[in-house]
Amino acid sequence: MPLKTIRTPTDLAIHGAPPAFAEPVHVGRPNIGDRDAFLNRVGQILDNHWLTNNGPMVQEFERRIAQHLGVKHCVAMCNGTIALEIAIRALGLKGEVIVPSWTFVATAHALHWQGITPVFADIDPATHNLDPDSVRRMITPRTSGIIGVHLWGRAAPVEELQALADEHGLTLMFDAAHAFGSTYKGQSIGRFGKCEVLSFHATKAFNTMEGGAVVTHDDELAEAMRLMRNFGFSGYDNVVHPGTNGKMIEVCAAMGLANLDSVDEIFAINRRNHAAYKAALRDVPGIRVLDYAASERNSHHYIVIEADETFPVSRDDIVAALQAENVLARKYFWPGCHKMQPYRDLFPHAGMMLPNTESLAEKIIVLPNGASVDDSVIGAIGDAIGALRQRE
Repeated sequence: MPLKTIRTPTDLAIHGAPPAFAEPVHVGRPNIGDRDAFLNRVGQILDNHWLTNNGPMVQEFERRIAQHLGVKHCVAMCNGTIALEIAIRALGLKGEVIVPSWTFVATAHALHWQGITPVFADIDPATHNLDPDSVRRMITPRTSGIIGVHLWGRAAPVEELQALADEHGLTLMFDAAHAFGSTYKGQSIGRFGKCEVLSFHATKAFNTMEGGAVVTHDDELAEAMRLMRNFGFSGYDNVVHPGTNGKMIEVCAAMGLANLDSVDEIFAINRRNHAAYKAALRDVPGIRVLDYAASERNSHHYIVIEADETFPVSRDDIVAALQAENVLARKYFWPGCHKMQPYRDLFPHAGMMLPNTESLAEKIIVLPNGASVDDSVIGAIGDAIGALRQRE
């Protein structure tokens, strides 16, 4: 579906031309595996009359995820944000915890919500992940921990962060919301730090409709989190721990089990699409497609491009032009957590310590991917971006 001409929002206002795509092509459209397998499991749930409260689907899901990742424990949760909050509380973090600003805001909110101060460290512009040197500069006597984020599913600097944590007596955990199916030096992400938090939100490469989990090798930590996700109950009428309602429901586990059986196919489609985007944009000066290490596994779910200062129009103009064509590209994670509320008011000068984050925030675009995207869509998007180059 080639574009005849690129239409900026201004052009559209003048000419009233229809968009290139009649239906929106958007980032994060859910991947759905074997529909019949899912519906069969839903039938089992209804026959069991067991909809929630650690039912057989959730138990099977936890076993399968732990086995898939090679970890001892998977504690399934209702979503990734609650999983972060429970993991943070179970680890006893307090005071200040160092996180990247270049992440989804839930990473910071999970701390702030519990009265813990998120301290924003800068990133390595080449990897988009935490810069250990910046983390070191942010450590104070009030620091209790570090949360590394495996952004785009590309592993954070695990060994450097662990060395910093060990040197300063800090707790290290990871937000692995993007990283299901990824590896670090050949080992599955999920095995590092005290624990790692996964998200299975509908927009992720592997989803349970809505859901999350904490994975860990730590028996005591896993037991505490199992209590905390169910109000602290240990058996009937026996509350032994402070807790909340963080349970995954059975139908979400059923979706996860059906999608887990299709995850290799989903990832293969993403890899194919990533290669097609690279080919479509290879000859467009000023545009770089973020790559994935050939030596590591990755879902290839995020098609991330950087538009540098040599491109004739701004990143925002590119996004606006694509959206005018019904391509709903996104500016993840603009403008950075430190410029979102409440952090913008709490830490008005944080940007002075985050030059790489602020620079990258003006360059990044995430493009559509997944089973609903094919070569014709990718070609049209490539043509649209290439045509903007001709405006110089």
